[in-house]
Amino acid sequence: MSVDVGVASRPPPWRDVRVLRGLAQIVVVGAVAAVLYVLWFNLTNNLTRQGISTSFDFLDNPGGVNVAANPISRNAPATRFIGVGIKNTFALAVAGIPILTVIGVLVGVARLSTNWLVNRFAALYVETLRNIPPLLVIFIAFFAVVLPLPPARDPVTPFNAFVISNLRISIPWLESSAPSYFWIVLGAVVIALAIWVWRTKVNERTGEPHHRVLWALGFVVLVAAVAYFALGSPVTVSLPVADGSSVTGGLSGLGGFFAVMIALSLYTASHVAEIVRGSIQAVPKGQTEAANALALTGLQRLRHVILPQAMRSALPPIINQYLNYVKNTSLAIAVGFTEITLIVFQLIGNGNPSPQLVLILMGVYLLFSLTISLLVNLLNRRLQMVTR
Repeated sequence: MSVDVGVASRPPPWRDVRVLRGLAQIVVVGAVAAVLYVLWFNLTNNLTRQGISTSFDFLDNPGGVNVAANPISRNAPATRFIGVGIKNTFALAVAGIPILTVIGVLVGVARLSTNWLVNRFAALYVETLRNIPPLLVIFIAFFAVVLPLPPARDPVTPFNAFVISNLRISIPWLESSAPSYFWIVLGAVVIALAIWVWRTKVNERTGEPHHRVLWALGFVVLVAAVAYFALGSPVTVSLPVADGSSVTGGLSGLGGFFAVMIALSLYTASHVAEIVRGSIQAVPKGQTEAANALALTGLQRLRHVILPQAMRSALPPIINQYLNYVKNTSLAIAVGFTEITLIVFQLIGNGNPSPQLVLILMGVYLLFSLTISLLVNLLNRRLQMVTR
C-alpha cells in the first residue's frame, strides 16, 4: 500500500503556518470592517438625530462662495466651486513640483561642494528653511514679498512684457487661433518619448551612442515647425497689458498663488536637498575613483556616474516630499488663496453638511497622492537597482 508522502508530511491545520496566516488575515479584515461599521452606524444615527441629511444632493444647490479673480457666479452649483478648488490645487502641484525638484537637487549637490562659500550657503539654506514651519514660510512670502508690491491700479511693467502688482503677476504666454496645433505638438511629444525609449534600447543592445535628446527634441521641433507653417502661423505671443486694475493678455496668477507656490517649493526643496546629499554620499567611493581614472570632469562625473546612481535611492523618499508638498497646499487657506480646502470650508460655512464635504476633501487629496505615487513609482521601477 502506497502512502502519499506530501499528505503524510503536511502538519495538521492548527499547526499549518499557511492556514494560521490566512485565519489571522481574515480576523484582522473582519475587525477592521466591524470598526468601520460601528463608526458609520454612529455617524448616520447622529446625523439623522440632528436632522442633517446624509445625501450629496446639496452639491446641485448654489454654493454662494466668492472666488477671487474668477467670474463664477455665487449662484453656481457647489460642484463648480469644488472644481475650481481642485483646479487651483492642481496648478500649485504642477508648478511647484518641478521647481522644488530642480532646487533640491542643485542645493543637495552644492552641500557637497569643495567650494567653502557654495557649501556654506547651501547649508544655511537647508538648515534655515528645514527648521521653520511651512505656514511661517508662506506668511513671509505673502506679507513680506507679495503685499509690498505696487497696488493693482499702479503696477510695474518690466520690459513691457510683465505686469506685477500685489494682486496678480502676469507673464507673456502663447495664444493659439488653432487648438489643433497644440494637439499635434502633444502627439509629437508622445512619439518623441517612444523615440527616447528606442534609442535607449539601441544603446543598451549595441553600445552605440544613443543621442536620445537629439533625436527626441529634434523630432518635436521638426513637427512643431512644419505644423506651424502648414496651419498659417497659428501661435502668437500674448503680452500682458495693464488696463486699470485689470490685465488683458498673457498668463496671470494671483499674488497668493505665487506666494504659496514659491514658499512651499523652497521649503520642500530643503528636505529634498538633504535626501539628495545623503544619496550621493551613499554611492560607493569606488565609482568616483573609477570616474577619476577615466579622466572625467567634475560635471561629467556628476552627470554620468554619481547622480544616476544616487537618484535610484533618492527617488522613493523624494516621492514622500512630493506628497507632503501637495498636502501642505492646504495651508494656502491662511492667505486666502482659493484652493480646495478653502472652498470646502466656505461651503461648510454656508450651511452645507460638513461630513460629506470633508469626505470629498479627503477623497481629493487621496486622488492627488495616489496619482503622484503612481506616476513617480513608474519612473522608480525603471530606475531601481537590479540585484542578483
